[in-house]
Amino acid sequence: MIRKWMRGWAALALALPLLATAPAAHATSTPQAAPVVPSARTALPLFDAIDRIPVAEEHREGYKRDLYKHWNRGLLSDGCDTRKEVILSEAVVAPEAAPGCKLTGGSWRSAYDGVLITDAARLDVDHFVPLAEVYDSK
Repeated sequence: MIRKWMRGWAALALALPLLATAPAAHATSTPQAAPVVPSARTALPLFDAIDRIPVAEEHREGYKRDLYKHWNRGLLSDGCDTRKEVILSEAVVAPEAAPGCKLTGGSWRSAYDGVLITDAARLDVDHFVPLAEVYDSK
């Protein structure tokens, strides 16, 4: 869960050079010359790259939460759903998985504040972007 979030930031960092050649996201009322597209990728400051991300009105018409599955069944061999698979993979000390993937023991360290968590029920494994926001922004 936390490692995947960090991978997302790494992916954004890799995408920034691609954004360097994207058109400006916000139009102005005065005409501007066509953007110059360099022949090679060039570095672009972060906030300039962010300004080039396309912006559009969001829409919620047609959104239904049940269009998106919740947790899939995970690996059939151990009976753990995706949430528990993530919890198992992120453990500092692995919990024991009883039949039906009932987790006991184990510990996890928060990358945000370093807090050690020893109760898997206190862990949130969820989308970093809410599904309604994903739908609105498509």
